[in-house]
Amino acid sequence: MSLEIRNVTLELGDGDQKVKALDNVSAVVKTGELTAVVGPSGAGKSSLLAVCGGLRTPTSGTVLIDGQSIVDLSPAELTRVRRDSIGFVFQQSNLVPALTAIDQLLLLVHIKGHKPGKADRERAQALLHEVGMDQRANRRPDQLSGGERQRVGIARALMGEPKLMLVDEPTSMLDHNRGRAIVELLAARCRDHHVATLMVTHDAGMLEAANSVLHISDGRLVQER
Repeated sequence: MSLEIRNVTLELGDGDQKVKALDNVSAVVKTGELTAVVGPSGAGKSSLLAVCGGLRTPTSGTVLIDGQSIVDLSPAELTRVRRDSIGFVFQQSNLVPALTAIDQLLLLVHIKGHKPGKADRERAQALLHEVGMDQRANRRPDQLSGGERQRVGIARALMGEPKLMLVDEPTSMLDHNRGRAIVELLAARCRDHHVATLMVTHDAGMLEAANSVLHISDGRLVQER
């Protein structure tokens, strides 16, 4: 397994205003599998992603990535885990406007403190090929459609060779057919690259490609497929 969530509770606010964004949530996301998280607005889906990505510290419980608990890490250690072990795919692709598709991927090499070499460029080109974007490797984000930007975002996340990918509403800006194609692509690439993937979605039509589905309501895990 690559992600394990054990009895996680997350309280937000103070005093009488304190609420449980997550209430004793436990789940496992296995290597190479896509787990979808669904539930109404305000149910705790985004809080779950934030805790799993080390962006919020749970009030109690623990989160393990590849067997390592991230809850008690120092800020510097947590930054290293996010850089080296977690790939993020955002609702809006968050590509750097001035960079071409291939340079979006090579940016991750720079972030890790290295100068991209021939092998890095070949790997970036291969990943763009996997997501069907190798012919548009030199296009900037404003020259790409919404679906194409999401494909580049998936390739960019994989470029970092993550153990875990956290995906936030990747189809919200797309029509149903393009959205479904993105989720199927995401599931296939994560299976091929042996990456555990947790994806938040509001669209029940996107669940067929998922290996398992977590239903969250009022911060509690109420159902699992």
